[in-house]
Amino acid sequence: MTGATVFVVDDDDAVRDSIAVLLQSAGFSVEAHASAESLLAALDPEQPGCLLLDVNLPGQNGLQLQSELARRGNTMPIVFLTAFGDVAMAVQAMKADAVDYLTKPVEGRILLALVREALERDKKTREAAATHEQLRQALAHLTERESHVLALAAAGLSNKEIAQRLGISHRTVEVHRSHVLLKTGFPTLFALTQRAHATGLSLERPDLSVSR
Repeated sequence: MTGATVFVVDDDDAVRDSIAVLLQSAGFSVEAHASAESLLAALDPEQPGCLLLDVNLPGQNGLQLQSELARRGNTMPIVFLTAFGDVAMAVQAMKADAVDYLTKPVEGRILLALVREALERDKKTREAAATHEQLRQALAHLTERESHVLALAAAGLSNKEIAQRLGISHRTVEVHRSHVLLKTGFPTLFALTQRAHATGLSLERPDLSVSR
């Protein structure tokens, strides 16, 4: 993943260095830290990547760091590493959407495979977020009437029904539909509606009785 960084947080210098060397030899960009606090102080939330995180750390531990990143809205995928197998901790980590929870020592090929999986997850998450924001901005540039037409079309109404509901002509509905597609860049309102639903954007308008 171009531009992505694998962040390694482990207070054991030897472990941290060996993991960094392994990752770098496989072509990954690596940034290593000895504590959660060090990572948080240096982390750019816009930086794509994943996190290899020791559970037992001085100060804030790995699970606390996972919670703090979530609180900040940072969705960077996490692979946990621990020298002690703790089922309760593993369950907590996985419930909070960790990629995996591994017990040290970890076989190199397994770790590299998980890093690739984590980076792919981060890529997809960021692409989805970018698509959501682009569509949100496009919808924000629709006029009130265009938004009304889109909402009614998304609800399954025909052009004739939309025209009757809004008190406008069938031709005017067609014009508004074409403007919506032009502004959002979608070939059809069905495709636009599907994308909006997939990205969690609502097309409903509570003020459909309002006309101008």
